[in-house]
Amino acid sequence: METPSTSSSPRTRSPAPVPALFRVAIAPLQAFFRLQASSGILLALCAVVAMVWANSPWASSYVGLFGARLELGVAGARASFTFQELINDGLMTLFFFLVGMEVKRELSAGELRTLSRAMLPLIAALGGMVVPAALYVAINAGTPAMAGWAIPMATDIAFAIGCLTLVKARVGHGLIVFLTALAIFDDIGGILVIALFYGTGLHVEWLLGAAAVVGVLMVLNRFYVRNGIAWLLGGVALWYTMHHGGIHATLAGVVVGLCIPSRPTRPGRDVLEELATYIRDCTQNAEDESMRGAQLLYIEDRIEELEPPLNRFEHLWHGWVGYGIVPLFALANSGISLEGMGWKDLLAPLPLGIIAGLFVGKQVGIFLFTLAAVKLRVSTLPGGAGLGQLHGVSVVAGIGFTVALFVAGLAFAGQPALLNEAKLGILVGSLLSAVVGYVLLRFVAKPVARA
Repeated sequence: METPSTSSSPRTRSPAPVPALFRVAIAPLQAFFRLQASSGILLALCAVVAMVWANSPWASSYVGLFGARLELGVAGARASFTFQELINDGLMTLFFFLVGMEVKRELSAGELRTLSRAMLPLIAALGGMVVPAALYVAINAGTPAMAGWAIPMATDIAFAIGCLTLVKARVGHGLIVFLTALAIFDDIGGILVIALFYGTGLHVEWLLGAAAVVGVLMVLNRFYVRNGIAWLLGGVALWYTMHHGGIHATLAGVVVGLCIPSRPTRPGRDVLEELATYIRDCTQNAEDESMRGAQLLYIEDRIEELEPPLNRFEHLWHGWVGYGIVPLFALANSGISLEGMGWKDLLAPLPLGIIAGLFVGKQVGIFLFTLAAVKLRVSTLPGGAGLGQLHGVSVVAGIGFTVALFVAGLAFAGQPALLNEAKLGILVGSLLSAVVGYVLLRFVAKPVARA
């Protein structure tokens, strides 16, 4: 978008870089919400396709595709894995890389940068993790399904934001930001749970190697390295050492994301002063048209120095993760064969615990913890929202699709019957949360007053 000039003099036309500065500061937030909404819809479509495919006459092709074995060999060393394992343990590292960068951005320049801003979503997230896990444990105590206690703790931000866009006239921007911050704390909690409870036994020598790699990544951060190849090599090394160290290797993506520099390479004032001088010199020598292309490239390069590496990598990977990796993950993990299943199977302890956790535990935990924080004057309701809007958003937060499926795969690895039950519970609990949350916000909550 061009900023209209107020004068014809060269000096007043010189702020040409302003649109780029606007892009660096504002566009990432706008793109984030647009992406989360549309990728949530694509995610839902892939889940539906997977369910239909797994229960169609071509179900064997679904199993055959994602169960196909692949081999990778380098210098005599060979690794064998299925296509589904490549997605879940390999490509999903990029999903967690994006999660790590989003956490870093919110901590450094977003809604979580101060304690006062972070307290309300933090308290709400605690309620949204503790109550669902407690409900699951109460229903599954003493059963083989206890390993899945962390499954209903997750909130899928892409699905949740996608649901809120359908009722945006009833939900203020403050509530959307609140839900986003809550989901980020949810992600942090999920990351800690995966690291602490879903490893494969720790191996100190490999973990020391991982610590050394993290040290190298911190050096890259200190020197504001923008080169993607350097970060890729560091990420691969960290993935490998964490995999052998007993910590789930996808968490290497989170660590790398947290290490990406979140500040510009150079102070903004220095760059703008340099550009002002340069543009003034260019306008005083306007007759040299042959240099115009090189001059514009120079200006573009200087403007890029105002964009932190974190923003650059987020822009680069948001589309690939949101429209490629996560939908592929949903396609590979949502195909549940319903053959021989009936409604009574939903009342088995495992799926019932997940449904209760996501649909009941999430809304009760988030709503009551948030209300308690407001009553204790820790914070006010976000964006002047009413209790009806807060309740509706609390219900929507029970959509726990992507991370919930991921945790289920870790909790019940090698136990296909329990894993299928867990997936069924996740799908039903998330669907209930989406539908009921939409109905509450669309038909019960009052419209947001627009200025």
